[in-house]
Amino acid sequence: MQHASANSPAAVEHCPPDLHYLIEQQVWARVDADEGHATVGITALGIALAGDIYMCRPKRTGTVLAQGDAIAVVELAKSIVAVRSPVSGEVVQVNPLLEEQPERVHQQPYGEGWLVRMRLTDWDTDRGQLLHGDDVVPAMRHHAWLNRLES
Repeated sequence: MQHASANSPAAVEHCPPDLHYLIEQQVWARVDADEGHATVGITALGIALAGDIYMCRPKRTGTVLAQGDAIAVVELAKSIVAVRSPVSGEVVQVNPLLEEQPERVHQQPYGEGWLVRMRLTDWDTDRGQLLHGDDVVPAMRHHAWLNRLES
C-alpha cells in the first residue's frame, strides 16, 4: 500500500478546511451544521506517521466517549495503536466499509475512510482543543517536523 510520507505535501498540506483537528492525536471531526453530530477520522498525516493499517476496529455503536478517549484500535505492521477521539459523544454509526476494507482509511482518509459518526455531548468545550481553518496547515507542518519521519 502506498501512501504519503509524513513530510510530503499531500500528507501535510491537504487538510480539508471544513474539518476540526486534534493535531496531537492526528484525528479530525466533520461537524454537522446543527453541531449535533460529527463524523470522525484519522488525518492523512496520522496515517503517514503510523504506516500501513491492516485492521481498523472502531468502538461499537452506543459507546460514550470523552475527547481524547480511544475511539478505535488500528493494527499496523509492527504494533497496535489506539486512535483518540477529537470530540466527546456517543457513537451512533460505525463505518461499515472498514471491516472488509480497512485500506479505505489510507485511500480516502477524509472521505470513505472515516471511522465513526458521533452524537456530540460537549461540543462547546471540545471546540477549544481543536484547530480549524488557517491554523491547521502550519500546525500539521510543525507536527510532521517534530516527528521527522520519512517513508
